[in-house]
Formats: sequence, C-alpha cells, structure tokens
Amino acid sequence: MSKKILLTGGGTAGHCVPNLALVPALKTHGFKPIYIGSYTGIERKLVTAEKIPYYAISTGKLRRYFDWKNFTDPFRVINGFFQAYGILRRERPDIVFSKGGFVSVPVVKAAKLLKIPVIIHESDMTPGLANKLSYSSASKICCSFRETLQYLPKNKAVFTGSPIRDSLLSGDRGQGFAFTGLTRGEKPTILVVGGSLGAQHVNEAVRHLLPTLLKSYNVVHLCGKGKLDESLKNTPGYVQYEYISSEMADLFAMADIVISRAGANAIFELLALKKPNILIPLPVGSSRGDQLLNARSFEKAGYSYLLKDEDLSDDTLTKAIKTVRENSIDYIQAMENAEESGAVEKIADLIAEIANK
Repeated sequence: MSKKILLTGGGTAGHCVPNLALVPALKTHGFKPIYIGSYTGIERKLVTAEKIPYYAISTGKLRRYFDWKNFTDPFRVINGFFQAYGILRRERPDIVFSKGGFVSVPVVKAAKLLKIPVIIHESDMTPGLANKLSYSSASKICCSFRETLQYLPKNKAVFTGSPIRDSLLSGDRGQGFAFTGLTRGEKPTILVVGGSLGAQHVNEAVRHLLPTLLKSYNVVHLCGKGKLDESLKNTPGYVQYEYISSEMADLFAMADIVISRAGANAIFELLALKKPNILIPLPVGSSRGDQLLNARSFEKAGYSYLLKDEDLSDDTLTKAIKTVRENSIDYIQAMENAEESGAVEKIADLIAEIANK
C-alpha cells in the first residue's frame, strides 16, 4: 500500500524546488506527495505545474525588526495553523518534509500535535528563523553544509547535501543554442542567474559591462520578473528572460561560466553541474548574511569565485570572469571531488526509514 508524504516550504523558489527534486525518488519509495504552501508564493505555480495536489494556507512573516505587519501577521500564522491542522487531519500523511520558509512553521507545529513525524531540511550554512522554530517538532534535521552540523541538535542532525533536480543534469547544449537563437561555437557563453526574484545590482553591473563582454562572450541573462531592459532587446550576442523553467537544463548545458547569487539551492545546482562560477552574494544589509557564508564555503572548497556585492564594478567583474575562464579546469576538478553529492537518495532513504518506523 502506498504511503503519503506532505511537502511544505515556500516564499521563494529556493524553498520549493528542492522539494520537487525529491518527488521522483519519493514515488520510487511508494510515496504519494501532496503539498502545503502559501496563497501567493511562487511555490503554488511550481507545484501545480507538476500535477501535485496543492493546499494553500494563510501565512505571516516573523520579523526581528519593527513593522506594522508585526501586529497582524501573528493572527495570520494562527489561522494558518488551524488550516494546516485541518488539512493534515483529512489527508493523514505518514510523514511531513519541510524545506522552510514561514509557511512551513504552522504545518510543522500542526504535524507534531497530530503525532505525524517531521523531517526538516536546512539549506543555508546557518539556520533560518522558520526552521529554528520548528526544531522541537522534528525527528531529523538535514543540512546542506557539513559546517551547519554545529548549529543543530546533535541527536537530530544529518549531513545530506542539497537535493538537485535530475532534469537539470540532462540538458542539451544544442537545444540551448536553438532556444536562445545564439550562434554555437563562436564564443563561450556566460549565463547570469539572479534567482526567481532577480538581482537588480547584478543586472545593472552585467548590462553596464555588456559592450566589453560581448566582444568575447555570448550572454544569457535571467533577470527576474519585471526587470527586462527593452532597449537591449535586439543586441547581438545578448538574450534576456524574466524567468526560465523547463529550458533551464539546456541553458546550463550551454553555459561556460555562470554568474549567480549565492542562495543554497542555486550554488548546489552549480556544484552538481560542475559549472565554473562567480558568486555575488546578497549583501548583509539585504539579508541575514547566509549567502555570504554559503559563498565563502564554496570559495574555500575551490568550487567558486567570490565577488562581494559591495565590490561589484566593471573592473572587479572583468577580473572575476577572466580568472574563472583561465582556471576553469581547476574549478571543475574541485567540484568533481565534492562530498555533497547524492542528496536526493540520502534524504529519500531517510524519509522512508522514519515513515516506516
């Protein structure tokens, strides 16, 4: 008889895509997946596209700073808890797997009340607030970085790496060139990935440097929703998209260098694909500093070139691209020796083990 697993996590693609990466392996283990996310987050679109039953609940952000929404969001969280409790009672999953984001907190708490086992996955080097609030409800806590183990309860922590979609590994370089309309073979290709929300400062830096870059490279630019530059629409050697889904594997396959923010999901995809890369983490003032820690870890391991957002300029970006291009073999060899591989199988096996207890 098949078992049922409830997946949760949302707010950004990074809290959802790893869940979807697990689905094929979970189905192999006999699990039927269902999903709880938010009403408006990107996870709703991504999950429903995979034909997975999706339930939306009310959610609020738990902020460490003053905001008028701090007075109303607790009521949204409480409402979300009762909604999640009702869904869990009806669906009766055998286990819950959470990738974090604030939508996951009421789901995890409701699961504990119903005595449904929970496994959490922490993507970043240091745990986020949503996951911290969920630790007491979890049977096991998986993490992407070995360094994260020191921050987790020792009896629950498991180093697994980060789950990556199998489909990303089967990209076709020729299909990438056909999709973008760029000419294959003339120049190496730079792929710029700003994440599902885009990265405005990176967008501006890349576009400012385009006249120089396009002399030596093709540039494929994923700039985020609403961030297309219409004045560059017909620039030879340059193509831009708001967001790419099914063609992403082909774009990665055609890329010789990737410029990216340093969210955990993004950098582990680059590691799995063994793509020489430049990481430009979100500055500490715009985040809790997790991307900088992620990037430093990958720089130390020899997987990535770290360029801080505050140091981003024509000169530093030119230097970074030149360095990565000239040392691409060294970056690839370092990534080939990485220990953070096989996360999908490790996590799916752990889920099956806990669910079958």
